[in-house]
Amino acid sequence: MMHLILRFALLLIITCSVPALAHESQPGTLEINQLTADRYDVIWRAPIYYGKPHPARIQLPENWKDIVQPTERRMADSIVFHRVVDIGTKSVEGAILRFPGLESTITDIYVRLTRLDATIMTAVVRPTSPSVELRGERSWSTTTITYTGLGFQHIMLGVDHLLFVLGLLLIVSNRVMLIKTITSFTLAHSITLAIATLGYASAPLPPLNAAIALSILFLGPEIVRSWRGETSLTIRYPWVVAFMFGLLHGFGFASGLSTTGMPKAELPFALLFFNVGVELGQLIFVFAALAMARSFKILEVRWPVWAEAIPGYTVGSLGAYWTIQRTYILFGGVL
Repeated sequence: MMHLILRFALLLIITCSVPALAHESQPGTLEINQLTADRYDVIWRAPIYYGKPHPARIQLPENWKDIVQPTERRMADSIVFHRVVDIGTKSVEGAILRFPGLESTITDIYVRLTRLDATIMTAVVRPTSPSVELRGERSWSTTTITYTGLGFQHIMLGVDHLLFVLGLLLIVSNRVMLIKTITSFTLAHSITLAIATLGYASAPLPPLNAAIALSILFLGPEIVRSWRGETSLTIRYPWVVAFMFGLLHGFGFASGLSTTGMPKAELPFALLFFNVGVELGQLIFVFAALAMARSFKILEVRWPVWAEAIPGYTVGSLGAYWTIQRTYILFGGVL
């Protein structure tokens, strides 16, 4: 049965979910705006990380000197550091900015340099390489690879999104209905991803996280119902439920593609290829789960009876845990 054969996929998700990484990877931004030939405005927005100040800090080149007192402003979801610097006689081109402490996190940083001649340089700094060299504008191919990678990384670190997809796989046994359900989920979250990224709508992060957790909790009892041979709206029309909750998850994906610090000219490419990366990661997960299902069936793997309850109850339990945790955070608590 599908709920037994997907056990390995479930264990993989559980392993990746300690701690739950789903939406703690909000990107940071660094904006550098040229004021005069040798003066620049530097704004570093460090996102709140698991309820605490972000462990990463910005390290500017030694020749960049503050000419006014740096300021620090705490926001609901970040701490904004502002300074004005004089870079001296050296050009900004080739300058290397580092982010000590970033390597111990899962946070990406969007960097944007705006010059007086209106040219813009953008880059994405990742924990695996916590530094950036300022140089000319990026090529189209570099932009494509960067944002596809960001989307792929976001879905693979989005344990709650993958758990929701797994819940759908456990409910749907018909291949045609499975394709219809996954397509519906994809269409829905693509719509809200685009709407949120383009700025037409937004969802506050704390209640959004709680609602996404609730969507996972919702699937737990539905999985158990399907095992018992019972029926419900979700079991009969899983594609409808997938679409409804997909709209919600799309806002979650959009949180990984902040438009802050992103040049408007690059936004269409960023949106398109970020979504491509998300879909690529989602399809790899689904195909891997189905491939394991097929291989276990061919090998005639037998699981003990008690193992039948593991997938459904784990989906429901993790959904319940995240719902309680994120609701507590929503109302001012810190876990």
